[in-house]
Amino acid sequence: MLRKLIMSTALLGLTSSAVLADDVLLSMSWEDIVAQAKEEGSVTWYQWYFEPEFRVVVEAFEAEYGIEVSIPDVSSVDDAINKMMAEQDLETGDIDLMSFNGSSGLRLTPSDLLTGPIQPILPEGESLETFVEGADWEEYAVQFWGNQTCLAYDPDRLSADDLPDTFVEFEAWIAENPGQLGFNFENGGSGPSLIHNIARGILGVAQADTLAETPDLQPVYDWFIENEDNYILTASNADSLSRFNSGEFIMIATWEDFIAGNINRGEVSDRFECYVPEFGLNGGGNVVGVAKNAANPAAALVLASWLTSAETQTMFNTDFGTSTANGQADSSAALVPDEDRANKTVWGDPLPDTDVVPAVIENVFQR
Repeated sequence: MLRKLIMSTALLGLTSSAVLADDVLLSMSWEDIVAQAKEEGSVTWYQWYFEPEFRVVVEAFEAEYGIEVSIPDVSSVDDAINKMMAEQDLETGDIDLMSFNGSSGLRLTPSDLLTGPIQPILPEGESLETFVEGADWEEYAVQFWGNQTCLAYDPDRLSADDLPDTFVEFEAWIAENPGQLGFNFENGGSGPSLIHNIARGILGVAQADTLAETPDLQPVYDWFIENEDNYILTASNADSLSRFNSGEFIMIATWEDFIAGNINRGEVSDRFECYVPEFGLNGGGNVVGVAKNAANPAAALVLASWLTSAETQTMFNTDFGTSTANGQADSSAALVPDEDRANKTVWGDPLPDTDVVPAVIENVFQR
């Protein structure tokens, strides 16, 4: 006991500029980690979207722990990743806590960049996911944001009973309602998710299948060409939503959290509904991890814990329309019904979107 007290006192005496080695930080009790985080006093979180909104969100964290949170403006997740990689050989970098999209774990080695594994030491770690968008983050990062692409529809023009659910029903609906479906193929992933899952429907590829290689995509090109009078291409996620709100479309591809955020801000009508059809649309999420050379590693770990807590996740669901990333959180405020989440597909295997979407763009939309 005396040895533990001496070690804890020594650790708490570290200045906020010191870097705790992984093995020291991860061997501390949670109470000592929180105490060290308060001693560090600040944390820099690289978060590439909704920065203004998150600066407001973390005020509750700052009030609870007395730890100041800095969220710099970040242009993209790739820019943030490139910065982290450029700084990985420095004793301390600018980044304490880092947000990644889940699929970026397919091209990174988490242990090269991040402190960990952290999931086992987080108070609610057992309720969190570390396998996101086909990538295994090996417990070095945990999901804090759940997102789902979906079809938004206007219930004043299309009843829930008449929603196209199977791929055959979807084909029939766009043929009967030409020009009433809008989706993008760039500047946002909701349209690419629809393209990806239309390709699955055409090729008869189920999520549980195993493919040795990507099938011939000519039938997919043919389908989009033959149906080009039945859908409208938009310039972006935002363009789709704006034109949907103005009444141009009955249905659009969108992100659940994107449309929910716009509804909550009063920028689009609150009558709109969302669903995930039986033939599937991609879902996933974003993760947070502590930089291996963080200047404030304990504060970063405490912020990661707070972001992924059931209480915060419930708030995200209510305020941002996210799908919850903590199994103990309340997801009842979501736009997508819980039963529809069983229809979620992923971006990677068995039919990689990186093979399908660029090929459809080149051979159909830009031909």
